[in-house]
Amino acid sequence: MPASPMLPASLLAVLGKLRVFTAPGFTTFTAMVTGLVAQTGAGTVTGMPTGAGLARGWPHDRAHAFFSRTRWNVDNLGIVLAHLIVRTLLPQGAAITVAVDDTLFNRSGKNAWQHDGAARSTKPVGRGTCCVVVGIVW
Repeated sequence: MPASPMLPASLLAVLGKLRVFTAPGFTTFTAMVTGLVAQTGAGTVTGMPTGAGLARGWPHDRAHAFFSRTRWNVDNLGIVLAHLIVRTLLPQGAAITVAVDDTLFNRSGKNAWQHDGAARSTKPVGRGTCCVVVGIVW
C-alpha cells in the first residue's frame, strides 16, 4: 500500500492553501480529506483511511491521533478556509452574508452549562457542549 493517497492536482492545490499543520499533520490531513470525499459509506474517522485506500497501510489509530494529538488549531483552519472561500468565490468588494448556528449538545458534565434559548423547561439552562457553526452564504 502507498504511504499516502494519490491526489488530483486540483485537490492538492486547494488543500495546500490550508497549511495550518506540521508536515506530518498535513500528510494525514490530506489523506483524511481524500478518504472523506472518496468514502462511499458514512464519513467517519475510521472510514476515512478506508476511503483513501490506506486502511491496511496505516496504523488503526492514526486518524484518531490526528484529532487528539496533532498540533493544529481548528479556529485557525476555519479562518484560513473562510479567507480561501471568500477570495476564490466572491467578487472583490462583494457583500458577505454569514449564517451562524450555536447548537447545544448534551455531552458534558454538570459543570458545563449555558443559557439555552430553545430549552423547553421553565429554566432555560442547557448542560453540554456548545458548537458554533459559521457558514458563508453564497
